[in-house]
Amino acid sequence: MPVQAPEARVANFDEVALGFDLDNALVECERCLICPEPACVAGCPVGIDIPGFICKMIDGDHRGAYDIVTEANFLPAICGRVCPQEDQCEGVCPVGDTLKPVAVGRLERWVGDRAIEEGWRKRPYIEPNDFRVGIIGSGPAGMACAADLAKAGCAVTVYEALHAPGGVLRYGIPEFRLPNQVIDEEIGNLIDLGIEIKCNTLVGRLFTIEQMLGEMGYDAVFIGTGAGSPKFMNIPGETLNGVLSANELLTRCNLMVAGRFPDYDTPLHLGRKIAVIGSGNTAMDAMRVSLRLGAEKVHCVYRRTEGESPARVEELHHAQEEGVDFQWLTAPVEILDDGDGNVRAMRCVRMELGEPDESGRRRPVPVEGSEFEFETDMVVYAIGTNANPILGQTSKLKLNKWHYIDTDENLATSMAGVYAGGDIVTGAATVILALGAGRRAARSIKEYLGIRDSDIVYRPERSGHEGALFGIDMAERNFARVHIA
Repeated sequence: MPVQAPEARVANFDEVALGFDLDNALVECERCLICPEPACVAGCPVGIDIPGFICKMIDGDHRGAYDIVTEANFLPAICGRVCPQEDQCEGVCPVGDTLKPVAVGRLERWVGDRAIEEGWRKRPYIEPNDFRVGIIGSGPAGMACAADLAKAGCAVTVYEALHAPGGVLRYGIPEFRLPNQVIDEEIGNLIDLGIEIKCNTLVGRLFTIEQMLGEMGYDAVFIGTGAGSPKFMNIPGETLNGVLSANELLTRCNLMVAGRFPDYDTPLHLGRKIAVIGSGNTAMDAMRVSLRLGAEKVHCVYRRTEGESPARVEELHHAQEEGVDFQWLTAPVEILDDGDGNVRAMRCVRMELGEPDESGRRRPVPVEGSEFEFETDMVVYAIGTNANPILGQTSKLKLNKWHYIDTDENLATSMAGVYAGGDIVTGAATVILALGAGRRAARSIKEYLGIRDSDIVYRPERSGHEGALFGIDMAERNFARVHIA
């Protein structure tokens, strides 16, 4: 895929990867083996019919390809950009046994971009019912759940705490990876389904989940608030000016336009020499944003080697091209003061890899006598996130030992009618996994509400229900809802 040259892109926020043109997309389609039992479909968390949409593209039916993709994923232009296909559909592609796997993600992006260019919309016929469902969070999990429930006829309202919808897609991913226009276009598909999105609404502070199920009249609630509370290392000096989380840096830049201060009233106070602790995708975003905002030097400080870095290979490669300095096998032990409460440097220690830990990666072990000072005036933490705590503090939801919401296999929580999915249940994961969780929760909510779902009703094997009543299968569990005053 063509990309902007590093020396040009480091000075702008335009998209780095420029996308396939039609000729390149068709050449890539021809590489697909159209497997009769495609492993890529099983490898996709939402089960996109990948050979099906590729065949449509080869036949020149681009709208048909879009229709197939959006049967399972209504955010193709987003997922085609940010999902780790190399670990999912492309990771099991048999073409990859001898050559590079088929670039499924780039083809999905092409289809999604073509839909935006052509103004394609896919609005099915919807027969309204009397059920109202509240969705907390407008990130990938919340949007996926909202879409499926709206298609089933529910009146769906999405509550977003921030001032623009999209969740982590909006505040956590820079525009050079995921343009806001793409987010706006694909959220427009939700609004076309009749979904109402209410921003600047912090559930748990303005009202509680119990109130949603009670006086507000919702029949079910889905929680998809994500895991946005940052982690720190609890080392000396973390309270100094110039220490912040990658979440804060990216939110200020992506959502609050801090890079254009004072035109927008969000200051950032960016340092000249920035050290980002961590080496995941969020760390790559924080470093690359800092370069574009004018930092003189940006360093990545990571306690393992490049081979253990959890970032996507493409993102790591782009950061290296743009001039990020990587300090592998390095761990901070203290952040040092300049005497006025500001960051002056970090004291670090060199590491070496020992035996594997519970994650399967070799455990980093400090090298005795290897401490040194690392000059920096801003330290950014990108070492993971914790659960958003507000709903757990303001409701009777059962939490697990890590303070994430505890659910069963159907994503039902400890409160009847309340479901949860995405990062608030699993911890930080990928966009497509959150989408899959949202769709799974929607299926569970439909079953809870007794809404007819053909995927369930007409499955080959019944779940113990025998016969029919007036021609209606007993497995549909039709019932009348009664509210007792």
